[in-house]
Amino acid sequence: MSRSALVERHTVETQIRIELDLDGSGKASVNTGIPFLDHMLNLFSKHSLIDLQVEATGDIEVDFHHTVEDCGITLGQAVAKALGDKRGIRRYGFAYLPMDETLARVVVDLSGRPFLEYRAPHHAAPIGGHFEFQLVEEFFRGFAMHAGANLHAEILYGRDSHHLAEALFKGLARALDTACQVDPRVSGVPSTKGVL
Repeated sequence: MSRSALVERHTVETQIRIELDLDGSGKASVNTGIPFLDHMLNLFSKHSLIDLQVEATGDIEVDFHHTVEDCGITLGQAVAKALGDKRGIRRYGFAYLPMDETLARVVVDLSGRPFLEYRAPHHAAPIGGHFEFQLVEEFFRGFAMHAGANLHAEILYGRDSHHLAEALFKGLARALDTACQVDPRVSGVPSTKGVL
């Protein structure tokens, strides 16, 4: 059974196309017009083993906010679509992810009840002088709300803004890999409610 999806999002501000396969090998083709976001989505694909194609254009001459947020929204929609009714999945996943001096913890529940608890430094420096660290939270919020995921992401400690962001994206990748896995011991949907 294929667990792949194609989602397009078109607004006045952005045009996003994301195609993915949850049962891939981590192959990625990403072009958002924002090099640091491309880097994060490429490593997300690599460490989640989700095959990912992203084409995005947006009003980056204004700032990166709309493009980053809408990529998070569209990725969340694609994951939800690929999961279908979620029969047989593990549902929960977590990861502790070290990145040099930084340690992140990311926990996900594919519950169908979207929520984001995000804890990271509020005044981290822009990455490469251009990418505002606060955009990581916008991406995670867009993803969680549209994937129907209860997502907790926290920097336990760290200093370098690049490392903070990378640890969070890699942590999301690893946690999501576990949560999306099909467990042969799971019969039907992993919920006493009978639906996720």
